[in-house]
Amino acid sequence: MKIGIIVGSTRPGRRSIVVAEWIKNIADQREGHEFILLDLLDYNLPHLDETIPAAMGKPYGHEHTRAWSESVASCDGFIIVTPEYNHSIPGVLKDALDYLFGEWHNKAIGFVGYGLLGGARAVEHLRTISAELMLADVRAQVALSLFADFVDMEILDPGDHHVGTANQMLDQLLGWSGALARLRESTADASSFIEA
Repeated sequence: MKIGIIVGSTRPGRRSIVVAEWIKNIADQREGHEFILLDLLDYNLPHLDETIPAAMGKPYGHEHTRAWSESVASCDGFIIVTPEYNHSIPGVLKDALDYLFGEWHNKAIGFVGYGLLGGARAVEHLRTISAELMLADVRAQVALSLFADFVDMEILDPGDHHVGTANQMLDQLLGWSGALARLRESTADASSFIEA
């Protein structure tokens, strides 16, 4: 499986890249799977600027959308690393999700949140968004507290128990990703048959 770890904040001084690297280090201990960082800062997606809704499909009008589409389409599943902004997710993350539609379908997704309450409310919003994008969200999630898992709310220092939770989330994510890969293959086969 190829799993994209989406770095969900582009804000100066963000902690999301450090958290994403932490979860990637845990994930990389699993052989036979590839985990890649999809840092939204690298894609430079402006506020949604495609004239045709993503649900209508390709072609996309902008190179930044095509680059984001290729990266997302290449993955079998995702982990979103998100802070909590005002009881929800960062606007840049919502935009990145809205840029695409079919590329998300029938893939699994897990969550690593952080914030005053472990990013729990942001993750709850992501679960409802994921449902609309036909992403299958796994139950286990990592919730890092700015009070308990960061030194002075800045330097990541997670409790050891988070490694167990992260591995539980990864087990579920990889299991669902493998099952959904077969569903995507059968859907692609059916589409080919209909087109023929």
